[in-house]
Amino acid sequence: MASRVPSAVVAATGLVGGYGVARWTKKRQLGGAVLAVAGAAAAQQWRRQAGGRAAGALTAAYVAAFAGSHPLAKKVGAWPSVFGVAGAVALASWAVADRKSA
Repeated sequence: MASRVPSAVVAATGLVGGYGVARWTKKRQLGGAVLAVAGAAAAQQWRRQAGGRAAGALTAAYVAAFAGSHPLAKKVGAWPSVFGVAGAVALASWAVADRKSA
């Protein structure tokens, strides 16, 4: 399908969108839902494109990026932290899964 959104974009959008929704609505659970839905969608794409092991590793990276953004935010600020970890996950996703299907 030519209009398919790359998994790198889905994952990065989940991290940035989850934080943005939580911040702007002041409802952390709503941001968490955005994060989870995008993560699940990305994981399905990763599994299809690169297999179960790669999907597991990329899912772990996604969760670690979310967790790691919190202490990083204390050093560089919230938005720079979120964009930094989202970029790292997007790059990993592209390298492992999207590049092969391009």
